[in-house]
Amino acid sequence: MDDQRIGATLRAIRVRKQWRQSDLASRARVSRWVVIRIEHGRLASVPIGKLRSVAAALDARIDTVVRWHGGDLPRLLSARHSRMHETMARFFAGLPEWTSEPEVSFSIYGERGIIDVLAWHPTRRILLVIELKTEVVDVNELLGTLDRKRRLATEIARSRGWDPLAVATWVVVADSRSNRRAVAEHGTVLRTKLPIDGRGIRAWLRRPVGPVNGLSFMPSVHGMHLGPSLAPFRRVDRRRKGRITHDPSPK
Repeated sequence: MDDQRIGATLRAIRVRKQWRQSDLASRARVSRWVVIRIEHGRLASVPIGKLRSVAAALDARIDTVVRWHGGDLPRLLSARHSRMHETMARFFAGLPEWTSEPEVSFSIYGERGIIDVLAWHPTRRILLVIELKTEVVDVNELLGTLDRKRRLATEIARSRGWDPLAVATWVVVADSRSNRRAVAEHGTVLRTKLPIDGRGIRAWLRRPVGPVNGLSFMPSVHGMHLGPSLAPFRRVDRRRKGRITHDPSPK
């Protein structure tokens, strides 16, 4: 869909709702001039975040598509995601008290999806839902998807004979400038929903007590030079917003 059609579509929805441009601007928390530019198809001058805010205020959604070298992009993203899976598999191989399964698909009451990694601690009866992200595009969608998987995780686990007392979540993001920037821009929301960093998650994995929710970075995924041993995870230094510091793996 081109810029002009996006603008015309959002305008049609606004008119259907019988809203003025100022009404939409107020609900989306943007200026009226942003709404005008969008409706006239001048999207090059509108930040993608504001475009999504306007769409969300209309109960609509903007999906962006990146095309590159024909079919090469899906293979590239798949390779990066597979590399993250391999790193996580090696990580859990060093935690024998945990059982982990990759790519766990589910279909429950019409809700379908895949949990990237589902880990189980039988002694503590704790379930860990792990989301692997090569690119952070939409933080709201990420958190919404994670909440849905957390909600369904207990039933998914019971289908495997596991009976969890608690469900924890861990988002692992491929380290890149764009991902660091996206995390920093949404730092307050992410720290509220996922307050534990990589070091805290690893300490918890060694002695899990109750549920936790965390986020950390996995470096070198884009170049795929992780080496033969487990790549370290990185954490956000909360002393400086958005600053990423090296967080060495445990011995």
